[in-house]
Amino acid sequence: MSDSRRIKKAYEVAQQYYAELGVDTEQAMEKLSKIAVSIHCWQGDDVGGFESAEGLSGGGIMATGAYPGKARTPNELRADLEKAMSLIPGKHRLNLHAIYAETKGKVERNELRPEHFSTWIDWAKTNGLGMDFNPTFFSHPKAASGFTLANTDRGIRKFWVEHGIACRKIGEAIGKKLGTPCVTNVWIPDGYKDIPVDRKGPRERLKKSLDEIFAEKINRKYLLDSVESKLFGIGSESYVVGSHEFYLGYAVQNNILICLDAGHFHPTEVISDKISSVLTFLDQILLHVSRGVRWDSDHVVTLSDELRAIAEEIVRGDYLKRVHIGLDFFDASINRVAAWVIGTRCMIKALLIAMLEPIEKLRVMEASSDYTSRLATLEEIKTLPFGAVWDYYCIKHNVPAESDWLKEVRNYEAKVTNQRI
Repeated sequence: MSDSRRIKKAYEVAQQYYAELGVDTEQAMEKLSKIAVSIHCWQGDDVGGFESAEGLSGGGIMATGAYPGKARTPNELRADLEKAMSLIPGKHRLNLHAIYAETKGKVERNELRPEHFSTWIDWAKTNGLGMDFNPTFFSHPKAASGFTLANTDRGIRKFWVEHGIACRKIGEAIGKKLGTPCVTNVWIPDGYKDIPVDRKGPRERLKKSLDEIFAEKINRKYLLDSVESKLFGIGSESYVVGSHEFYLGYAVQNNILICLDAGHFHPTEVISDKISSVLTFLDQILLHVSRGVRWDSDHVVTLSDELRAIAEEIVRGDYLKRVHIGLDFFDASINRVAAWVIGTRCMIKALLIAMLEPIEKLRVMEASSDYTSRLATLEEIKTLPFGAVWDYYCIKHNVPAESDWLKEVRNYEAKVTNQRI
């Protein structure tokens, strides 16, 4: 563990720097400790799930790399998650996909029930975690054509509608058991590889399917419905049925959440600029924070300019209670536990940086058209010692500061994941 006395001394110096700007670092850390990031389970097993020993294949979902030691069973995945969470400051959430059901035998997706996730729910309750949930509309024989809820085949649409309904009931059960609303997010891969003639028909079918899925009103105390768009995917490069415009209209019309995924837009678009626009018309939104490299490649989140911009928009807009922050990346080329830790710690760091801004002073400058001072101040605060505050925040939460967490991951790798053959 890093020298706590040295870290505390550095923090006290940083605290004074920020105090001179009118920023209370203790208050910022207290506010940060109340934010729960939803950590996605699928980083730990390359989006394999537990439907079969072979895992998933096809459907536009692909993890690249062959780093040894991925989780092969639910217990291994939970153990890896526990290890990662022990190295991340704060108390967070688990984001689970339907393919991680524990069924003790073949159960079709439209027949999934809350009891198939009881071990996950009990585990989350024991660890004091909230949970979010996702229907799995990909990598299945009934998704092989590239169409699920917008399929021309009424029987296939019915199967997937039933899956969506089942997953909402699972989300409701999770929310009731854990005492915190479960965000249940719908994303489908439907689309065409090449240019379609009929763009209208699939969207009309999708709307009808969604209406059937969301027909039953469920108490938002337990369940928050969300829909997620995409610009393109593998096998749907020319046309995606569930576009941003489609889902934005649907979410506003039906007062449900829209999910903004950082990798689901044009490479020159950023979701940070969309947050305030969407929240002008919706009560709450979901974020899937990822890092696209030339395409929706779901790279591990790093402390990039866009990550900081996302955090700044949330904090500056006072949206902390209206934005549900989830992560969505999967990298099979590096240690999977380390990937969770790197990505989640970066998300929290970005939020801390945003909370350490002298936002009231900046607002006054902007309101008085003093754009010179605004720009100068924004640039000066970039070099303030936020790292000292971060390290102190980590040791306050009894997790390793600086790079000490990596030593623990390497030790876990030697003793646990490297033994998986």
